[in-house]
Amino acid sequence: VVIHEVSHGLAAYALGDNTAKWMGRLTLNPIKHLDLWGSLIIPAISFAVGGFMFGWAKPVPYNPYNLRNQKYGPAVVGVAGPLSNIFLAIVFGLALRTLPAWVGVAQSEAVVQMVQNFGEIFLFIVQINLLLAVFNLVPIPPLDGSKLLFALLPYRYKYIEAFLEQQGMLLLILFIFFGFHIIFPIINFLFRIIVGQSFFL
Repeated sequence: VVIHEVSHGLAAYALGDNTAKWMGRLTLNPIKHLDLWGSLIIPAISFAVGGFMFGWAKPVPYNPYNLRNQKYGPAVVGVAGPLSNIFLAIVFGLALRTLPAWVGVAQSEAVVQMVQNFGEIFLFIVQINLLLAVFNLVPIPPLDGSKLLFALLPYRYKYIEAFLEQQGMLLLILFIFFGFHIIFPIINFLFRIIVGQSFFL
């Protein structure tokens, strides 16, 4: 999540906006990205009630009016976060593919156990990053996918943007409770490509 947010700030910085840098948010220090509700309260409540954690980091601020490209700049900043998650999923997914070879040459049970432990960690990293990437690309404000949608939306359909901006939080809550399953096949497809097996066994 931290890398996701920093990627937004780095993309904005590359396009001419220094807001994130001035506010000290271009850092991997997780303390700088903690959000009281999104990082602490909501994850605790969701875990206590449903047995899963849902939350978010403090969004990295940027000023879209400082971007050199006013039309597509916000979309670039928006997709930078999910792309960073996909990159992490690919790196750890490829590392996961090499682990069976390490097990094959292991000389002791301790080394085998260590490799298996790394495998579990890498597997979780791939899963959580693909989930973050695909979920954030859903075109509902304030998710990153909405920035891409708005950049590609013809001017005559700007009323759709206005509607989504006004009703975004309500639509997002409805999506989380009733439409979240829609993204599972996409996550599974990407997981199969990267890791070589199905996410949902």
